[in-house]
Amino acid sequence: MKDMLGSGKFQMIYIVSCGEGVNAFHLVESTLVQFPDSDITVVKVPRIRTESQVDDLIDKVKDIESIIVHTIVDSNLRKYLTRQGMDNHIVTIDLMGPIISRIETFLDRKPLETPGLYREIHLVNLEQVSAIDFALAHDDGLNPESITEAEIVLIGLSRAGKTPLSMYMSVLGWKVANIPFVPGVPMPLSLDLVDRRRVFGLNINPIQLQAHRRMRQESLGAKDIYAYSGKDEIEKEIETAQKYFITKGYSMINVSNKPIETSAEEIIEMITRRFKAKAHMRVFMQNPGSPQSDLNL
Repeated sequence: MKDMLGSGKFQMIYIVSCGEGVNAFHLVESTLVQFPDSDITVVKVPRIRTESQVDDLIDKVKDIESIIVHTIVDSNLRKYLTRQGMDNHIVTIDLMGPIISRIETFLDRKPLETPGLYREIHLVNLEQVSAIDFALAHDDGLNPESITEAEIVLIGLSRAGKTPLSMYMSVLGWKVANIPFVPGVPMPLSLDLVDRRRVFGLNINPIQLQAHRRMRQESLGAKDIYAYSGKDEIEKEIETAQKYFITKGYSMINVSNKPIETSAEEIIEMITRRFKAKAHMRVFMQNPGSPQSDLNL
């Protein structure tokens, strides 16, 4: 394996990490763009946390002309991997050790050496981004086929405040879909597949809804304002919507003269009380501490 250095036969880089190896992967990829047409394959080998996993890795790559780039926070495991690499003539590059060692010296304290800690700490941010993407993709009745993935569904008349409330709760990490209620227009069939305890009808008083609609029409330069914001029509719409909410067994939230924050707090409190630990419908990943039988090689 020593002879492969400088031979031009080098073909693989393995990114070995006790976490997911995402940062190391991007660093190596950004380095390789400086070597166009190098035809190097980069493979991530995540969640390496035991010596037996290192042994399995070494056994699989020792006959491949490759380099192991690793970001392992456990100092003992890091040294073990380096030692096994040397014994099997495999070049290893330690991206984590020198940085940890230098910072440890500056701070005069020992590191935690806890695998996956970065991902755990930043999981909320990742979930927040996912929730915002979901709310945008399911605004105003879009993509009804995947509405069952929503943690909260808002239904309301036009200009009742569905979108601002959806966006606000998504920033808090909730996957929210909103659907317009238009009298006489059928609701998506997929809505019947959603747990009704997660569905909320937005109730608003006629005067406020009328004001919102008039402002909207004027901003658009529409001529027939009355057809959209007439008092009698609005009262009939509100009555029809309320009957629908009651018939379907949906909770009603009065959003009249309330800041978005207050309405959001009411909804989140109800969802949390009803579902407790299952309020967020997260897709649980494989336990990162569990042994891997497949090193994704």
